[in-house]
Amino acid sequence: MKDRTSWTNWAGNQSCAPTSIRRPTCEADLVAIVTEAARAGTRVKCVGAGHSFTPIACTDGVLVDLAKYGRVVGHDPGARTVTVQAGISLATLSDELDQRGLALENMGDISQQSIAGATATGTHGTGWHFGNISSRIVGLRLIAGDGSILSATAEENPGVFAAARVGLGALGIVSTVTIQAVKAFRLHAIEEPRRVDEILTDFDGYMSSADHVEFYWVPHTGWALTKRNRRTDEPAVPRRKAKEFLDDLLITNVGFGALCRIGRRQPSLIPRLAKILPSTGRMEYTDRSDRVFTSPRRVKFYEMEYAIDRDAIPEALNRVRALVDEAGIQLSFPVEVRVVAPDDIPLSTAEGRATGYIAVHVYQGTPYDAYFQGVERIMGSYGGRPHWGKMHFQGYESLATRYPRWDEFQAVRSQLDPEGRFTNQYLDRVLGPLTT
Repeated sequence: MKDRTSWTNWAGNQSCAPTSIRRPTCEADLVAIVTEAARAGTRVKCVGAGHSFTPIACTDGVLVDLAKYGRVVGHDPGARTVTVQAGISLATLSDELDQRGLALENMGDISQQSIAGATATGTHGTGWHFGNISSRIVGLRLIAGDGSILSATAEENPGVFAAARVGLGALGIVSTVTIQAVKAFRLHAIEEPRRVDEILTDFDGYMSSADHVEFYWVPHTGWALTKRNRRTDEPAVPRRKAKEFLDDLLITNVGFGALCRIGRRQPSLIPRLAKILPSTGRMEYTDRSDRVFTSPRRVKFYEMEYAIDRDAIPEALNRVRALVDEAGIQLSFPVEVRVVAPDDIPLSTAEGRATGYIAVHVYQGTPYDAYFQGVERIMGSYGGRPHWGKMHFQGYESLATRYPRWDEFQAVRSQLDPEGRFTNQYLDRVLGPLTT
């Protein structure tokens, strides 16, 4: 199906007017789209759920919407792997895995993303000993700029495999992904407010005190909202439906959204409103892993996230706290802190180092330049790497110095897309011109 229309991302801060939108249902459709674009000399970009805050999916050419390209196409019970079409959402993938007695090893906090979009941008969860989602890819199929199909694993086309696991959509259209899953498990969750200074005093001890730990510092307070998840085979003890509705919809979305709207209209009230968040109390429950990892996100926002050496997180967060106080920035949204294990993917934000993440947010429609630029200057002093799907102000000149395997990625890019079929303004900015 073809049509001529516009496209806008989830947050509403990015839009484009492609010449057409295509909605493939099979790999042959993808090949045809790229082959036609190559003959016409037009550019092509893919979009999944549109949850990136950058214009990484925008194009003035053909936009490929993967919404109808989301089936499971293979399952190896012995190896605990599944092969899926690139447009499958993490929510659907989690359901499909659960039916097979499997689960994703780690997840972020939303499940609407497509597997291709999540891995192309290096999306991650949290866990001292666990990597990002891309690090669990064991195989993929890719449509290159001339319409040819490449299969890639650690043994077959290993250079392509290494780079394409976090490919930014710059290497081609990912058709299928083979994911290394694990035996299905449950998570025992404890969510409670804690003093942020106590956490930072023993940051390593706290962040390794459970399998998956994260916290959100609440600006204008000394409190953090914390979440510690322990992997378990114990029976599920989920929240009651009424409690889940109260927590996830009424408090986290409706109530928090109302506070954000009030704060946007009257920023001077934000410090007083912020004190409401740590008063939500303690929760403890056990449920299927993906149901604990993820939660609904209906309050729209803009986000920037930086990856730095894990050991630098306490100092960096304290500098962000000082920035907020000294600049008088009024913030409705908490500041999120997570950690992941290192990996070996050239453009992964966790490549080669144990990594901590600091993510800053503002409510949709709220000015952010001064805040985000101030945080970016702090993160730059630690060699920070911005999340590829979240807002930042970096270009390829500075980014190239922060990735030891930058040239390796660029070589694969030149090999697979020498004519720039998959480029756009964002990739031109962050990756630079193609070299052949």
